[in-house]
Amino acid sequence: MFDAEYKFACLIWDNEPINSTDLVKLSQAKLGWKKSTTYTVLRKLCERGILRNDEATVTAIVKKTDAQKYESQTVVEKAFSGSLPQFLTAFLGGKKLSEDEAEELKRIIEEATR
Repeated sequence: MFDAEYKFACLIWDNEPINSTDLVKLSQAKLGWKKSTTYTVLRKLCERGILRNDEATVTAIVKKTDAQKYESQTVVEKAFSGSLPQFLTAFLGGKKLSEDEAEELKRIIEEATR
């Protein structure tokens, strides 16, 4: 998804199910979009099987966690040739982790190796 589409989908994930009229108002308030922009992006995401607009009620077909997983895997593949260590090195960029963050990352890695 493009950045604007992702932000739009986040509005839906955070508010679903949402009436399309309310979605237009929310898109105006949060994204500064006009009604036509909202409906154009909604139609495109429905055509791609990401969202559903059924009788003016908008819901997500693709879950937020699935979209995040796909997007993050795409970044690692494209920018780091699939290397998670290279991605983490670039992402951290010298940033210090707290003890809690480091322990959480260790736990995640241990679970992934089982």
